[in-house]
Amino acid sequence: MIFIETNPQANPVIAPQVAETAAQATLQHQNVPEPVELTIVLTDDPQLQELNRQWMGIDAPTDVLSFPAGEYDPETGSRYLGDILISTAYAARQAAQYGHSPEAETQLLVIHGVLHLLGYDHAEPEEKERMWAEQTAILQLLGLGSLPVREE
Repeated sequence: MIFIETNPQANPVIAPQVAETAAQATLQHQNVPEPVELTIVLTDDPQLQELNRQWMGIDAPTDVLSFPAGEYDPETGSRYLGDILISTAYAARQAAQYGHSPEAETQLLVIHGVLHLLGYDHAEPEEKERMWAEQTAILQLLGLGSLPVREE
């Protein structure tokens, strides 16, 4: 199950279904066995900046942060993958910069975040190549194959 939370201060407002569709596509593409759960929070720059400062030591807003959990719910047996937080304002700025919609950018960020929850990383060149290839494949499944997967 995918839980979507929206911060009332988030602007622009992104429909929860946009994020859920990208998360489901990523889980299916990665052949993640059910049942799993994760939370996606669509929020604003100040919340991402605070978390970025607290957890990454960077006092600036960012587009997406992922917090893997990998815990199991003893009642349901579901594996809780973790939390993804996305600044919709940051996503909108990036979308404008790259010439696509905030919804498409949000889907890219959701894919990126879910891949992190599944253990992907991009700290090393080989890891990055593998993660970017997976992102591109999932974007193509969503009909967003022309979306640029940027260098970080």
